[in-house]
Amino acid sequence: MKINKESQSAKQEAAWLKEFYETGDLEVLGKLYEPYMFLIFGLCLKYLKDTTKSEDAVMQIFESLIKKLRVHRVENFKAWLYTVARNHCLMQLRATGKQPEVLFDESFMESEAFLHPDSSENDHEEQLQKMENCIEQLNEEQRVCVRLFYLEEKCYKEISEITNFSMNQVKSYIQNGKRNLKICMDKTYE
Repeated sequence: MKINKESQSAKQEAAWLKEFYETGDLEVLGKLYEPYMFLIFGLCLKYLKDTTKSEDAVMQIFESLIKKLRVHRVENFKAWLYTVARNHCLMQLRATGKQPEVLFDESFMESEAFLHPDSSENDHEEQLQKMENCIEQLNEEQRVCVRLFYLEEKCYKEISEITNFSMNQVKSYIQNGKRNLKICMDKTYE
């Protein structure tokens, strides 16, 4: 019987995660992080548009994992790491006042406030913060599914595998989450 390479690496990753949670050994964390360093660098380069800053970000992200993994119990390290890295880059851009080229797919939001051509950068930042606040107000299932679907661009099947929700539950959580997010955003802009 052939062992699927991805399945084998997922098992190894899960074992390393467990070991890191038990021991806090940075060498184990390094083993977890190393296979993704090149991908994280590429993601950072996509957002930061600077090789040196991207290299620095790869190291800063690794350092942040030490603290973050003490707080979060992670089951899908790759997906979680992608989110951590993307958020790190967005925070770097916000700190410098630069706007990333693509934050999220605005077409899923039906609020004209996001599309208003006269918005200043401060308004844009404020709108993003309001949207983030509204996402946080969703119930956990909706929040997780909305983030995975719209911000991480996962398909229903991937979300179902990550969350262990059925396909129908995933569709329902996304649909209801989108509706509740729109209601919250509309209230925020009144």
